[in-house]
Formats: sequence, C-alpha cells, structure tokens
Amino acid sequence: MITDRSEVTAMIRAAKVRKGLKWVDVAEAIGRSKEWTTAACLGQMTFDKAQAETIGGIFELSDEAVAWLQIVPHKGSLPTAVPTDPLIYRWYEMVNVYGTTIKELIHEEFGDGIMSAIDFSLDLTRESNPAGDRVHAVISGKFLPYKSY
Repeated sequence: MITDRSEVTAMIRAAKVRKGLKWVDVAEAIGRSKEWTTAACLGQMTFDKAQAETIGGIFELSDEAVAWLQIVPHKGSLPTAVPTDPLIYRWYEMVNVYGTTIKELIHEEFGDGIMSAIDFSLDLTRESNPAGDRVHAVISGKFLPYKSY
C-alpha cells in the first residue's frame, strides 16, 4: 500500500535508472516539455489520466501508483530550507545575490506584482562554448499585478 506521493517518485527514479531512460524521451511519450515532465515525475505536478497511464507503462507502475500520479501534490522539493546539494545551492545563491536586483527590475518594468510560478515555463539547454559548455536557462512567468480594493 502506497501512503505518500514520494514513494511513487522513488519508484519512478529507480525504474529510470534500471531501464536507462532519459527525461526527454519520457516527455516525448506524453507530449510535454522535458522540464515539466521531469518536475511531474519528481512529484511536483499533477498528471492527467492519460499521461499518468503512459507514465505508469513506461516505469512499470502499479494501478495504485498511477492513481497517485493524478493527485495534486504537496509542492516544494527541497528537503531543507537552505539546500545542501551543490547544484541546487548555486540556484539558491543566484537568488540570494540577484533576487533583490530581479525584484527591483521587475517592479520598475511592470509595477507592483509578482512573476507567476503557476503560469510559467522553463527551458534548459546546453550551450556550446570553447571555454566550457554552459547551462542556458530561460524562465518565463506571467506577471500578476497586485490589485487595489
């Protein structure tokens, strides 16, 4: 009996390693981006029935696990307030260093509001560079202004 979505995430990760799968191939199977699909497989998004069944087939999941893929998850994937994984920590560091700058520039351009993480897209690609390949990250979120009432 499965009692938590994290158990399904562990099953997916184990099957991915066992089968030698790539996230981009899983994404192609359900017709979504590799970024969204990976987040969903790691327990941060909700699959619809057809997507969940496809994911279940790819990772050889039980019907119960497929049902869990269709339940809205508890969002937030970091195990600690300050991340300890070096790659995730560098993103945290970027927000620590540039967060106030990003906030200032968004407010100057758009006004008082926020950038949505709900109406949002992320695209990660490899950028060739003679000095060493680079991670090219593009994030796009809808601006949501605060309302006066």
